[in-house]
Amino acid sequence: MDDKLLDERGLSKLRWRCRRGLLENDLFIERFFDRFASRLTVGQAQALGELMDLADNDLLDLLLKRKEPEGALDRPDIKEVLEMLRLPAAASPERGH
Repeated sequence: MDDKLLDERGLSKLRWRCRRGLLENDLFIERFFDRFASRLTVGQAQALGELMDLADNDLLDLLLKRKEPEGALDRPDIKEVLEMLRLPAAASPERGH
């Protein structure tokens, strides 16, 4: 996985790519960007992009832990980003909890 930090242009494109049709998914994604945008790596961005290829309901199932990644998505980089997306509000490292 590429550990180089994502530049502003890449971050802007990723934010646009992550716009979803389901409000529930948008809430997870918004919280993710609030926490990790400043330190997101290129590799994490690529993994997030792959998750964005999923249908909204499939993504929500992963976010809510109804399902775990399977097949081509069953990889450490995808699982890392998925765990970052799943962090509850109280677990935010920036908030000191």
